[in-house]
Amino acid sequence: MGNFGVFVRTAAVLLVFQLFEVLCDITDGNTEHLKREHSLIKPYQGVGNSPSSQWDFWGSTLVTSSYVRLTSDEKSKQGSIWNTVPCHLKDWEMHVQFKIHGSGKKSLHGDGIALWYTKDKLHPGPVFGNQDQFIGLAIVVDTFRNDLHGMDRSFPFISAMVSNGSVNYDHGKDGRASELGGCSAEIRNKDHDTYLAIRYSKGRLTLMIDVEDKNEWRECIDIGGVRLPTGYFFGASAATGDLSDNHDIISMKMYQLMVEHTPEEENEDWTKIEPSVSLLKSPKDNIDDPTGNFRGTPLTGWKVFLLLLCALLGIVVCAVVGAVVFQKRQERNKRFY
Repeated sequence: MGNFGVFVRTAAVLLVFQLFEVLCDITDGNTEHLKREHSLIKPYQGVGNSPSSQWDFWGSTLVTSSYVRLTSDEKSKQGSIWNTVPCHLKDWEMHVQFKIHGSGKKSLHGDGIALWYTKDKLHPGPVFGNQDQFIGLAIVVDTFRNDLHGMDRSFPFISAMVSNGSVNYDHGKDGRASELGGCSAEIRNKDHDTYLAIRYSKGRLTLMIDVEDKNEWRECIDIGGVRLPTGYFFGASAATGDLSDNHDIISMKMYQLMVEHTPEEENEDWTKIEPSVSLLKSPKDNIDDPTGNFRGTPLTGWKVFLLLLCALLGIVVCAVVGAVVFQKRQERNKRFY
């Protein structure tokens, strides 16, 4: 039984190590890596249109000491706020604390918030207050269903889109033709804080959400093969139509991820990269995907962890059963003598 004890201890160490790796997938908000020039934090100093400002806003946006309200709960409003400092980080993670609330009941509210990492800033348009055919990344928090045929998903729905300037966002189809993946999330009229974490590292885009007041991240999107350049701008926008909501940004905190790159990657001019995604299928195939998710996504950290945990438990059970059977046989053999 001594060897068995060694095996169990070794397995336990491996299990703890794997758990540590998974929990470190999303940064814990280490202030050493917080990039203040790309962060929007109370009391929102440095917001305005002065030459020294790091954030500028447009439209119906109202900046208070507690929140940045992109739109109030009124019809036909558009607002946005943009970081005026281009981001030159190759690997980054943005934590967004937001709140969507209003007097509308059931599905009588809209339209939603979009978070941006794009080549251009402060260009109003029809995509949740920003221009269509943008160049870069959009994370859309869509609270109103336009496509009455798309009843296979619930709203609000969070999705991701990458465009090189040639892709349109189709409001009539809730952006399905261009989305890379997504998930449903109950985010309206919550009494607690709601969060998004957007991570881009080594060509992988991951979106996590914390909207259930459990202080834990839940995976929403995880896609490989994403190419995003440096030198783009972060921003947030929102819009209302015939229906409305308050769309508030509480904070946007940018963290630098310390990641090693190959010499080839380091020598590449990242400012010249064209936004793109290497998919195993076209984004338009999401129209036939009931979940709206990217079916070709590789196993994520949590899935790998669960698979390893199940395999490890199976090995432990088999080892225990084998040890018990072996011990009983030994005892039976002793009785024969």
